[in-house]
Amino acid sequence: MAMLLAAATAAQAVERLDDSASPRSRVRAPVVLGEDGRPLQDSRNATRATVRFGRVDYKLSTARHAGRTARIYYVVPAAIPGLRSPSGLRVEWRGSGLFADGSAMPGERRLVWSGVVPGPWMTEGLDLTFHVDLRQLQLRPNEPFGFESYFEIEISP
Repeated sequence: MAMLLAAATAAQAVERLDDSASPRSRVRAPVVLGEDGRPLQDSRNATRATVRFGRVDYKLSTARHAGRTARIYYVVPAAIPGLRSPSGLRVEWRGSGLFADGSAMPGERRLVWSGVVPGPWMTEGLDLTFHVDLRQLQLRPNEPFGFESYFEIEISP
């Protein structure tokens, strides 16, 4: 019984962080390369693509948790329209100082920060790159490939 109560308490301590104050709500991929390093449209019979977004700035609302010990995770959603298998995508990021570098596949969450939440906002820029196995994509005509990754905060008891 105590284990069930502890699990329920831990589950309640995790929540998605509001990032609606971030500078850009939608980010377009300016550079898409085939596995030969050339632009994807110039790569013949490409099976893999690298999508470089560059720096994406986030502003996370942490006011409710200021002064508390916490962990922040970067989350790649499990269900991505047009992607047949989670193994068809790997997201990589490099933080600009506050958050740790890392990578994740769909359905995974990775720890990017831990400590005492410093105040009502946490801002960070991530240099984002997607590695896509084009054989795992099955998009409908005129359907763009995309999804929204997000951050979760887990408060320590």
